[in-house]
Amino acid sequence: MSASDVLLWVAVPYAALAVCVVGLIWRYRYDKFGWTTRSSQLYENRLLRLGSPLFHYGIVFVFLGHVLGLVIPQSWTEAVGIGESAYHAVSFSLGVVAGVATVAGLIILIYRRRTVGSVFSATTRNDKIMYVLLGLTLLLGLAATLYGNLTGHPHNYRDDISPWFRSLFYLDPHPQLMAEAPLGFQLHALSACALFAFWPFSRLVHVFSAPIGYLTRPYLVYRSRDVNLGAHRPPRGWERVQ
Repeated sequence: MSASDVLLWVAVPYAALAVCVVGLIWRYRYDKFGWTTRSSQLYENRLLRLGSPLFHYGIVFVFLGHVLGLVIPQSWTEAVGIGESAYHAVSFSLGVVAGVATVAGLIILIYRRRTVGSVFSATTRNDKIMYVLLGLTLLLGLAATLYGNLTGHPHNYRDDISPWFRSLFYLDPHPQLMAEAPLGFQLHALSACALFAFWPFSRLVHVFSAPIGYLTRPYLVYRSRDVNLGAHRPPRGWERVQ
């Protein structure tokens, strides 16, 4: 285990995680008004209706696939009767579909942002850096997965990358595991570290926002100046208040 291995697979991940956590706390405390997606839906809606669902639904399944593959040990899935061949077949097929949908959606969103004048004018330098890091991370992950399977030598990342990932959170890192992984997966991991370090300072912070208050807030009351409202019974939530 060399010094470069310790730097790349211990220092860099911990530094990225620290910047991400501290940056999120700082931004939430001191930049709540900037905690937004800076939506551009008002400028253009046709391409957005196509690219946004592809990207967002795809990235959700990509995230769930990473949770299953990195967080859950291989011994656990084998204990419930899911062998490596079955796991690989399902994860590869679903992962490729989700990855292609995510990349396709991102391409459409970038094309929209570059070709629609009003959307391009609202694009900041921060947005451009975010798109580069996000696109690079997605492409590297998809390429690493496809390359191994198309060449007939798929890499079982649950033998090395997953244990390395979990060891970071156990505070007992094993950089030698990641040092032996294929180059494509190493580049994907480093790109992900850069993305997460940049995350708190970009529009990506909106993934940590959820309108939970909408579930419990009271109905809004609308009052009409017209006293003749008719006999039609309004739907639930629109009951008339005398």
